Amino acid sequence: MAKTRSRSAFRIALAAGTALLPLAAHAQDAASPPAAATAQASDDAAAQADAIVVTGFRQSLQAALNVKKQSVAAVDAIVAEDIAKFPDQNLAESLQRIPGISIQRDAGEGRAITVRGLGAQFTRVRLNGLETVATSTDGASSNRDRAFDFNVFASELFSSIVVHKTAEASLDEGSLGAVVDLNTGNPLAGKSGLHGALSAIGSYNDLSRDLGPRLAGLLSWKNDAGTLGVAVSAAYSKTNTLELGNNSVRWAQARFDSVNGTPCFYNTTGSIAGGNLVYTTPRTNSGGTYKPSATCDAATLAFHPRIPRYGEIEHRRDRLGLTGSIQFAPTDATKISIDGLFSRFKEDREEKWGEVLLRSNERAIDVVNPVYDGNNNLISATLNDVYVRTEHYLRKSSTDFYQIGGTWDQDVTDTFRFTLLGGASKSNADIPVETTVVFDDRDAQGYKYDYTDMKSPLLTFGTSVTDPANFQLAEIRDRPSNVTNRFKTAQLRTEWDAAEGFTIRAGAMWRRFNFDSVAFTRDTTVCGNGGTSLVTSTSGTIACSATSVFGPTAVYGFPVTASLADLFTLGKAGQPTGTTTQWLIPNLPAATAFTQLYSRTAAPDTGNTRAVQETTKGGYLQFDAKGSLGGLDYAANAGIRYVKTDQRSTGVLSGSTVTVNRSYDDWLPSMNIALFPAHDVIVRGAVAKVITRPTLGNLTPGGTIDGFNYRISYGNPQLDPYRATNFDLGIEWYFAPQAILSIAGFVKKVESFPVSQAFTASFASTGLPKEALPPSSPAFINFDPNQQYTITANVNGSGATLKGVELAAQIPFKTFVGGVLGNFGILANATFISSDANYNVQGPITSAFVASTGALGPLNNTTRTATLFGVSKSAYNGTLYYDDGRFSARASASYRSRYIDANSGTGNVFEGYGATWNVDASMRYKVSEFLELSVEGNNLLDTYRYRYTDFDADRNYENNHFGRTILFGARLKL
Repeated sequence: MAKTRSRSAFRIALAAGTALLPLAAHAQDAASPPAAATAQASDDAAAQADAIVVTGFRQSLQAALNVKKQSVAAVDAIVAEDIAKFPDQNLAESLQRIPGISIQRDAGEGRAITVRGLGAQFTRVRLNGLETVATSTDGASSNRDRAFDFNVFASELFSSIVVHKTAEASLDEGSLGAVVDLNTGNPLAGKSGLHGALSAIGSYNDLSRDLGPRLAGLLSWKNDAGTLGVAVSAAYSKTNTLELGNNSVRWAQARFDSVNGTPCFYNTTGSIAGGNLVYTTPRTNSGGTYKPSATCDAATLAFHPRIPRYGEIEHRRDRLGLTGSIQFAPTDATKISIDGLFSRFKEDREEKWGEVLLRSNERAIDVVNPVYDGNNNLISATLNDVYVRTEHYLRKSSTDFYQIGGTWDQDVTDTFRFTLLGGASKSNADIPVETTVVFDDRDAQGYKYDYTDMKSPLLTFGTSVTDPANFQLAEIRDRPSNVTNRFKTAQLRTEWDAAEGFTIRAGAMWRRFNFDSVAFTRDTTVCGNGGTSLVTSTSGTIACSATSVFGPTAVYGFPVTASLADLFTLGKAGQPTGTTTQWLIPNLPAATAFTQLYSRTAAPDTGNTRAVQETTKGGYLQFDAKGSLGGLDYAANAGIRYVKTDQRSTGVLSGSTVTVNRSYDDWLPSMNIALFPAHDVIVRGAVAKVITRPTLGNLTPGGTIDGFNYRISYGNPQLDPYRATNFDLGIEWYFAPQAILSIAGFVKKVESFPVSQAFTASFASTGLPKEALPPSSPAFINFDPNQQYTITANVNGSGATLKGVELAAQIPFKTFVGGVLGNFGILANATFISSDANYNVQGPITSAFVASTGALGPLNNTTRTATLFGVSKSAYNGTLYYDDGRFSARASASYRSRYIDANSGTGNVFEGYGATWNVDASMRYKVSEFLELSVEGNNLLDTYRYRYTDFDADRNYENNHFGRTILFGARLKL
């Protein structure tokens, strides 16, 4: 018979049905000979897929251990029973159970993953063996990077997930963190005949009080000869969740009009430069020269919240997924597979805020009763002449994902075989509507904020925010956009058993990745000169007629009427007693119709219009060996991978489209070894050169301009990829069936690491035209060519180092006790990471008055050593389970420590997220062989997501919660 021992590295996951079918997998006993564990996981799993039918959670744990044990490289896996029986809304939440993986959440559910401290852009994802990217949206915009958004897919669609933590020459390049394999149906691994399953679940969120459906189904057929199999599956869910909390939109330093009655600006005679400056009378609200004083300087140099606010974000989500698989194996030597997947992920995100814009308006504000804390924060105050604003925001987004792929596995002889694989995928993330309408009251009195409790500030409006007469409709925005990612892949892999225990692998690949981002704006100030009727100017902006009957109150907008407004009431957002909880917000249908927003011609958003095409070509040569040396069993592989990258980057700079071409190549050697000092112990080691290509947004030759925060960013298409050398060493003890204790250490020496450099300069110095600014931004409305901007650009840096340790335990209690206690077990893992990198940052302003110019001092450039972005120093996951064959229950907890994820702005040094605990649980009862009932809970602690700005001062950026989700339903096998 032709050998199938090392068939298809693309199928490294266990051959399995979907999450709704009984799993077919090889359940190897932990006491099997060490040599058995040296075979590739994909090979043994595929070859022996129909040996034992696995139907319970314990057996699925064993199946996952088999994948780990049988691989020479370091891998971890989840198989179908695991995915189906965790209370996971999507794949990201399933993946966080694996040691070394943490997740980032959006709208209360997992979205992206971090592997061994490296963020989502460092992880490559393959779907049925083909690299791909799935893109959704987050709180700010579409994902415009290489990161894979796992929330696009329902977990029910997949039979197995395998995470490759160390590199092999035969494994696709592009990852510093891990390669994640997602695998859908495998019909030839199931039983003969027609089989099916159906799952119907209700999903209830206690914050939104919404009940939504979650449905999944499967049909699978295999002929009696086992030569032809077909499987189709579908999953659909609909949810409506709320996100409630507060947001400061960062903190900043600025000069105020007066502080506790002390004027800060005066009319003057003479000049600063001439040394004969004389302060005469106070100058209120605008203009004048700043007069230094202890009172004014203290408020100027302290940090205050830029836009303190409470609000509600509603997430209305629909997720539909379809998979299909056809497998044909006319002989033992041939197998042909065709796999297809479609997913549609739709979300309407609606935000309602009540806020004050201190940002850029501090010059007119009078500060009363300021209080300062030890972190140089103006922690509380009463403000007069403030800029009160209410916002209503709506974004409609949809991601359509398609993939079709085919695999031909062929044993040519008993010793030579090949795999030919090819396919294409497309992720189309579209935002046809991203609308904001705002009401302003720009001279409100008596506003009070108090951030003594950073996570739950007191925010109180001193004037009525429920009276339409106090507001004017001042700004309208709409920012439609699209991000499309396309992959095309062709690969040939060959294997030759040159001698007993020695295999030579060689292959070639071609891959093309296209990233295209386009964006537009309809932003405008509604009424810039007072008036009563809308007029479209030649510049495309909405203005007013020259005649005004409203007088001074109409100079910045249209008076709000009851027909243009809705009354909003804030729910449970963690607000203290005394916080204002009701305010008017724009009625979006009425306001957009009144302003004719959608009939306006959209202008290109040049900063977010860009494209990258990468074509990679290469090949690999790898040697696999196993045997015994000095009585010590071993398995090893070593090889080298060559890849050439042709890159074409396109962006818009100063109104002109610019394209830059470049090429670079890499030789990537790697080696893995597994030693078996005892029949149940494996010692693993690995070393490899790896790369991750630069962040897509950084490759644009264009730039982005933020006219709200006075920031300009430029791309750099000449950035080198992240290049690193990875070292891994681990020990695994399989001391009983379904059991393991393991420890692994890893070091990642990142040799080239793009870093951001920042400096301060005037807008005029950039050579950019005024029209490059967003038309609704303060920078455009009050254009000043001498306004100072923070300008950032990315350059090739000197590198960084990351070190870590993973601990994992899987312990069934039946190993030690019998009876009822023997039905219990635990899964636990912990990861500890240290890393350091040098960043150029801009620290606080230290001078309220520059003697030579009278200006506010600049931000201070400095170099700061910190962890890599996205790295938590510690993470824990634990599950306590009970399974007696009929009733099962599980409780799972996950912890992630505080981490930074970006450079901040306005003098804050770094920003990131606070530590989080998440607890999930499930209970299942098997009524019969065909029917199972379940109750599951997600986010049972109703954990708040706390985001901070400034690593040292820990200033509140946002603090939101999403509620608990309870799922209840039934699973029926047909």
